[in-house]
Amino acid sequence: MSLNHSPETQTKLIARVPSITGRELPEWFQAIDNGPAFLRCDERANWLADEHGLTHGYAAAIVFEHERHRRNRMGFI
Repeated sequence: MSLNHSPETQTKLIARVPSITGRELPEWFQAIDNGPAFLRCDERANWLADEHGLTHGYAAAIVFEHERHRRNRMGFI
């Protein structure tokens, strides 16, 4: 599974997360932060999909967005 969507696809997936999943992104970010300490993004996406019944496309988009926000919080570009 690839975690690399086009920027357009990523934007569209993230915009639909609340309506598709019933949860806002901060809730998903908290689930990732409180979940198992996987080192790789694909492991986190697989866990998120399996544990919460998401498609892998949405799980990957959420994990990618979580990583992007984490890097921004830590001051990385």
